Amino acid sequence: MKFLFFSWLVVFVGSWIIYVQYSTYTELCRGKDCKKIICDKYKTGVIDGPACNSLCVTETLYFGKCLSTKPNNQMYLGIWDNLPGVVKCQMEQALHLDFGTELEPRKEIVLFDKPTRGTTVQKFKEMVYSLFKAKLGDQGNLSELVNLILTVADGDKDGQVSLGEAKSAWALLQLNEFLLMVILQDKEHTPKLMGFCGDLYVMESVEYTSLYGISLPWVIELFIPSGFRRSMDQLFTPSWPRKAKIAIGLLEFVEDVFHGPYGNFLMCDTSAKNLGYNDKYDLKMVDMRKIVPETNLKELIKDRHCETDLDCVYGTDCRTSCDQSTMKCTSEVIQPNLAKACQLLKDYLLRGAPSEIREELEKQLYSCIALKVTANQMEMEHSLILNNLKTLLWKKISYTNDS
Repeated sequence: MKFLFFSWLVVFVGSWIIYVQYSTYTELCRGKDCKKIICDKYKTGVIDGPACNSLCVTETLYFGKCLSTKPNNQMYLGIWDNLPGVVKCQMEQALHLDFGTELEPRKEIVLFDKPTRGTTVQKFKEMVYSLFKAKLGDQGNLSELVNLILTVADGDKDGQVSLGEAKSAWALLQLNEFLLMVILQDKEHTPKLMGFCGDLYVMESVEYTSLYGISLPWVIELFIPSGFRRSMDQLFTPSWPRKAKIAIGLLEFVEDVFHGPYGNFLMCDTSAKNLGYNDKYDLKMVDMRKIVPETNLKELIKDRHCETDLDCVYGTDCRTSCDQSTMKCTSEVIQPNLAKACQLLKDYLLRGAPSEIREELEKQLYSCIALKVTANQMEMEHSLILNNLKTLLWKKISYTNDS
């Protein structure tokens, strides 16, 4: 009887866990809802873009494996005309940075309401310029970026931007990841934009969608303790020379977003799941939604009410301090991008590092992690540490087959 009782108990508990996880999955993975919203707008002539016909008419753009971690940010592996890609779609509006407050549900707001019918191309360019000035600050070359956006918005390449294409472009420009993809479109470590329809967009696929670890079915994941999972993840990594090459790629990406052509961007979630690499072990960013313009973040956080420093955080890694005299968040982010990247790379690179460079590598990584934005001559230190790290790693792997 005891055996029968415990058998039924195990079956009941297991079934309940699977039901809860399945319910969570269906809440997270809402690709059908996303497609319906987008295609309804396309078929009524509201939006347009190079991916619209394939998504809504010929159905040659497929949603595959769900990678979503939040219901409002849909992310899928996909196939578009036999080419692999990553499909992303917003289920809620993202007009401002989210500091923990709930955003208004997408279905309750007016979608794709700008620009309105009758807006001239010149007026649209002025709208885009004003948006960039608010997001990126008063950069001298914003007009070049506006022209670049119009080139991207012209999805059918007929030399003019239709109202539907303009509505799609305007919605996409509210998203930091899309803006960063356009700005860094010629950079090696930024995934290429394949196409868009409304605020759904398709980007280049990445073979390995996490810096380390092994992908397991979600049913198996349920029964693996988190501590054991972390240890297991570290075992399923490439050889050390290949890890070093991937790490160099991350350092180069940090250079790309640090005082780039249109200002500085802050990496506000440097977790391993946001980084991937291809079959040549070149780093590719998987998720850049938490990489935000510094000017934009400073404006939004500087007057935020706070009790402690914990109230002054965006994402997981962009932290400012709470001024106790005014009970407002300060605007200066404490830790630079490079320090966050080095924190992520510390265990990744030190595990299996060649003995002849391990001590120097550890020393450089800890110097890097200690970087602070407020330090005197931070930019000089930043450049020196970054170059020293890249040089150390390249010297060690330059003559290996794995590199």
